[in-house]
Amino acid sequence: MELAFKLLFPLATAFYLLPKLIACLIIAHQNRKFAKSHNCLPPRRLPSSFLGLPNWVRLMRAAKRGEALEHIANRYPTYGNTWKGRVLIGTTIGTIEPENIKAILATSFKDFSLGPERHDNFYPLLGDGIFTLDGAGWEHSRANLRPQFSREQVSDVEALEVHVQRLMDRLPGADGEAADLQPLFYCLTLDSATEFLLGESVDSLLSPKLIPTGTISRGKEEMSFAQAFNVSQGYLIQRARLRGLYWMVNPKKFRDANAIVHRLVDRYVDMALNPEKRTRKVSENKYVFLDAIAAETKDPKYLRDQILNILLAGRDTTAGLLGFTFWLLARHPHIYQKLREKILEAFGTGGDGEGKRPSFSALKDVTYLRYVLNETLRLYPSVPLNGRTAVRNTVLPRGGGEDGLSPVFIPKGQRVDYTCYGLHRRKDLYGEDADAFRPERWGEGVGRGWDFLPFNGGPRICLGQQYALTEASYTVTRILQKYARIEVADTYTGPMMDLTLTIAPKEVLLRLWKA
Repeated sequence: MELAFKLLFPLATAFYLLPKLIACLIIAHQNRKFAKSHNCLPPRRLPSSFLGLPNWVRLMRAAKRGEALEHIANRYPTYGNTWKGRVLIGTTIGTIEPENIKAILATSFKDFSLGPERHDNFYPLLGDGIFTLDGAGWEHSRANLRPQFSREQVSDVEALEVHVQRLMDRLPGADGEAADLQPLFYCLTLDSATEFLLGESVDSLLSPKLIPTGTISRGKEEMSFAQAFNVSQGYLIQRARLRGLYWMVNPKKFRDANAIVHRLVDRYVDMALNPEKRTRKVSENKYVFLDAIAAETKDPKYLRDQILNILLAGRDTTAGLLGFTFWLLARHPHIYQKLREKILEAFGTGGDGEGKRPSFSALKDVTYLRYVLNETLRLYPSVPLNGRTAVRNTVLPRGGGEDGLSPVFIPKGQRVDYTCYGLHRRKDLYGEDADAFRPERWGEGVGRGWDFLPFNGGPRICLGQQYALTEASYTVTRILQKYARIEVADTYTGPMMDLTLTIAPKEVLLRLWKA
C-alpha cells in the first residue's frame, strides 16, 4: 500500500499540474507573439528585490512621514517616465507619460477597468457607485448624475453665497488673529454639497463647535460625520497600499467610522423616500440628485451608495483645492495682491453698495483667477494617484526600451498606475521652475491636452469640474474682496498633507487683515 502511494502520488501531482503548466506556457507564448506583433519592448525596471517587499517598506515609511507622494514621484526622474516593478505581492507599471495616460483613459478605454480589487477595497465605505463600479453599473450611475451638473444647476451662485458668508462669519473678528481655514473649507464644501445634491444642507458652519449635524456617540469616542469620513478614507488608502492584502486592514475604528457616515446619509435617504419627513421645502424647479434617483428605485442601500460616491467628490476635492490655494497665496503675497487687484477691478469690494457679487459668467472672465486655480491644481491635483487594470492584452504607446520611445506590452490583469502629481511637475512640460507656484505660466501655453489632468479625462472625466471650479472661484473672490492681506501663521516650509483618496493640507493657519 505504501509503495503504491509512493508511485501514484507523484503521478497524480503531475497530472494535476501538467495542464496548468501547459496553459501557462500557451499564454506566455501568445503574450510574446502579441508583444512582438506590436513592436513592444519592456520598460525600464524599478529594482524589486525579495518580491518587492523593500519597496513597500520604503513607501510605508514615506507615508508615515507624510511624504508618500514625493516618494512615488521621485521614482520617475531615476527610472524613467514609464517603469515596471514589484511592490509587495504584485507587479505594477508606473507612468507619467501623457500619451500612455490618454490610452488608459480614452483611446484604449475599453481595455482597462478599475478592477475588482478596488471595488472590494472601497466597498465598506462607498458600496456600489460611480467610483467603484465598471461597465453597465458605472454607466447607469453616471447617467443619473449628469443632470445635476447642468449649466443651470452649476451657475446658481446665490446658494453658494449663503454658505460662504457663514464661513467668513466664523473667521476671527480681530485683524491679525490666527485661524485655521482648512476645517472651515471642509464644512463649507460639506454644507454646499449636501444642499446641492440632497436638497438640504447639514449646516455644519452653524454648529458652535464646527461639528456637522448627525454626530453619533460610539462608546467613549465621538466622531462627527466629517471626522468619520476622513477616518474611513484614511483606512482605505492604507488598504490600497497593501494591494491584494487590503482585507488585512479592517479595525473597529474603520468599521465605526463607516457606520457613522452611513447613518447620516441614511437619514437623507429616508427623507427622500418619505418626503413628509423633510424639514425644508425644496424648490420645484430645482433638480435634486437624491430625489431623482429615489424616483427610480426605493432601494435604500443603492441610494446611499450613489450619494456617498458623489459626496466624496463634492466635499473633499474642493476643500483641498481651497486649502492649497490659500496656503500658497499666503506664501506668495505679491500673487495675493495681484489677484486681489484683478478681483476688485471686476467686482469691487462687494459690500456696502461698493461693487457687486460675482456672477457665474463674470467669474470665468477673471483670467488671473483661473491661472491661480490651475496652478494650484497643477502642484496639488485633487486625486494625485490613480490606476487601472487591463481586462485584455493591450499596449501603451510609449515607455519601452532604454530610450522609452517604444510601445509597452500590457498583459491581461496587469495593474498600471499613473500619478498626476508627478506628471504635473515634469520640467520638460512645465519648465525648470515646475516645482514653483507661478500662475503666469498659464499664459505661456502650458498644460495643453493630456499634460494637465486635474479632473481626469476620457469617458470617466469628472462631471463636477465646473461646479468645483465655480465654488472655489466664488469662495476665493468673496474672501479676497473682504481681506486686504493674509500672512502665514505657522513655520512649515512645505504643506503637511492629508493623503486619503484625495489630498488636502492638514491645516491652513493664517492671519487675516480686513480691507
